[in-house]
Amino acid sequence: MPETRTEPVRTKTNSVEAQPRSHSLALKDRRHLAVTGVIRVISCDETAAVLETPLGNLTIGGQELSVSELSVQSGQVQLSGKIEYMQYAENKQSGGSLLNRLFR
Repeated sequence: MPETRTEPVRTKTNSVEAQPRSHSLALKDRRHLAVTGVIRVISCDETAAVLETPLGNLTIGGQELSVSELSVQSGQVQLSGKIEYMQYAENKQSGGSLLNRLFR
């Protein structure tokens, strides 16, 4: 009888979701900020920009802020203006059973 080998079934997944993007910040003279690994721009105005990144939401505050470049495909954002602060907030994921949520 011939030997039968079984291999695990592989499903096709979206490569963007399967592998987390790398993330970096490059600030030059507090006037130009390049951010990579941006998942989406949540909001942006002249005083603040909120970007969703793999490490949490990044809030950039300042004056006269503007998005000078945005690439949705590569996840790159470039901001210009007077950058006063940058702050991360953890992404909260809801889910799990009621007991798990109660005893966190």
